[in-house]
Amino acid sequence: MVAHVDEVVLTTCPRDCYDACGITVMKRDGAIRHVRGDPDHPVSRGKLCRKCSIGYNGAFLDPQARLTRPLRRTGSKGEGQFEPVSWDEALGEVAERLRQVEGSPGAHTVLNAHYTGTFSLLAFFFPLRFFHRLGATEVDPDTICNKAGHVALEYVYGTSLVGFDPLTARDSDCILVWGANPSASAPHAHDHWLPEAPARVIVVDPVRTPTAETADLHLQPFPGSDAALAFALLHVIAREDLVDEGFVRKHTVGWEALEPLLADCTPEWGEDTTGVPARLIEEAAEIYGAGPSLLWLGQGLQRQRTGGNVIRACALLPAVTGNLGKPGAGFLYLNGTESRQIDEEYLAAPHLGPAAPDPISHMELVGCLEDPARSQALFCWNINIAASNPQQGRLHEALRRDDLLTVAIDLFPTDTTDFADYVLPAASFLEFDDLVASYFHLTLSTQVRAAEPMGEALPNMEIFRRLARAMEYREPELYESDVELIETVLGRSGVGEDFASLAAKGTIPIADEPVLQFADLRFPTPSGRVELASARAEADGLPRVPLPLADPRPASGRLRLLSPASPWLLNDSFANDAKIARRIGPATVALHPDDAAERGLAEGDEAVVANETGRLRLLVTVSDAVPRGVAYSPKGRWPKREPARANVNALNPGESADMGESTSVHGVEVTVAPR
Repeated sequence: MVAHVDEVVLTTCPRDCYDACGITVMKRDGAIRHVRGDPDHPVSRGKLCRKCSIGYNGAFLDPQARLTRPLRRTGSKGEGQFEPVSWDEALGEVAERLRQVEGSPGAHTVLNAHYTGTFSLLAFFFPLRFFHRLGATEVDPDTICNKAGHVALEYVYGTSLVGFDPLTARDSDCILVWGANPSASAPHAHDHWLPEAPARVIVVDPVRTPTAETADLHLQPFPGSDAALAFALLHVIAREDLVDEGFVRKHTVGWEALEPLLADCTPEWGEDTTGVPARLIEEAAEIYGAGPSLLWLGQGLQRQRTGGNVIRACALLPAVTGNLGKPGAGFLYLNGTESRQIDEEYLAAPHLGPAAPDPISHMELVGCLEDPARSQALFCWNINIAASNPQQGRLHEALRRDDLLTVAIDLFPTDTTDFADYVLPAASFLEFDDLVASYFHLTLSTQVRAAEPMGEALPNMEIFRRLARAMEYREPELYESDVELIETVLGRSGVGEDFASLAAKGTIPIADEPVLQFADLRFPTPSGRVELASARAEADGLPRVPLPLADPRPASGRLRLLSPASPWLLNDSFANDAKIARRIGPATVALHPDDAAERGLAEGDEAVVANETGRLRLLVTVSDAVPRGVAYSPKGRWPKREPARANVNALNPGESADMGESTSVHGVEVTVAPR
């Protein structure tokens, strides 16, 4: 009898999540038996979130769920009918079509749609080398998610990618979580980081989420009124002499333009405008203003019609109170790779496309796909646009164009792969080596291959190496091996580790002590200071200073639709896992009891949720965690797995926010009525 030999592989979760959990992969006789949290990892502490725990031990290991061979379409687009072909056949035929497009009408009509299906560094960045060389048009990935916030913070601070170090929470007296829901989007921060911090926790969220429920203070503004709430807080801060006048004088510009706007933004005005009681506005302002305080700006916060103005207004708080450049203070939107000295330009090689066309927004993708003069080919990788994008009905029709070469690269047969001409099977994170840089924690981690790729699946990097070879491109950057890429990234990062030594540790912090955000109080703005008033914003046709605005309330009979992250799904990852599908059940819309009663709806009823863009039938759930005037239906479901072959994005008209041509999905309005 042969004894079983167990092996443990340390790796890292590369999902689009703040946590970047350490993972232990348990193997027996060379096969993966279990995927668990690493008990020695400071974030996961031996436990993965429920969605990753189920998905990584379910669909990710199931050869029946995975794509394992290259496929070529045999049926009509959208039907998902394919025949298996070899890699050489698939890539040769794709390359032939691309060469035709290159010749006429030009490579700019090749659209490159990608995002965060995996956030490991090589798999995220390296394929861009191919598209830069080709001269394709990028569909700006952040426009489907968080671009308005990036633009806004660049106006104020010169960067959106330098945030506080979460380790500095040990020195904080206040943590203000604004428009983020860690219970769904950063489960370990919800479970450990927030409750273990000595600070008082204030949550600003229209919905009473589990994170809001456990906070010391919960402010519930009506969606779209966050900028007004920020100004009401600033009014109290100024009234109570909590403005750090020395900091404002030395390190900001524009206070003289901003200060007069505060006078009328009283707590009573704030209550009338936002719905937050004046006493809570006063209490939150005094706690935050006393400091030292941290401000966590959620990405969902800026998915509004005036989302850029919202972020600019909220971003005033750290500067006006002097909560920067000292322990326990700062703000965070995202921590970019620069803090780990990751050379993104090396990874993406933009010099291969010096005359690259301007990117387009996901908000204009449908129109571009409907126009053959603008789109002759579409690549989708690390993304499932048929599930995640606005104007879903129009988009699906546009994807049915027979003359549009569509190539989809994925682990699973998604809605998007169903519309493809060629489907290329991608390896999962368990099947190749890579690096992970958390966008919350200031750490660097290894993603270690624990198994061979399933079937004929390949890592993103190898897929695009082979496609470059099929195109007969000669640039050496297109053929660098994973080993060379990882060695170069680690060498330039200065962490003093090679891949093997880093893999033995799994995750390392970049410093033993908390890193101070803007420690030298120099900011990468034109003035070198925090720009409370921005000449660049004004030159771009925006107000010089953020304004105390609130979106109009929905018209009579309509509700503001919020479609945030689900606690069971990560964007649309895991929606195809059978166990998770059973857990989440049918799609629902949550209503406040009074809104439900006004519409003659009760728990479990079927309702029609509709607007000018589309309509869905959803089951009603009644909850006072949702404020009056709001309908709540989490995102992430795959349309083809739903009865009407549509998800909540069928209701999203794709209107752009005020900055960055970014999504304003949380500004959608709907009617809700009995079936």
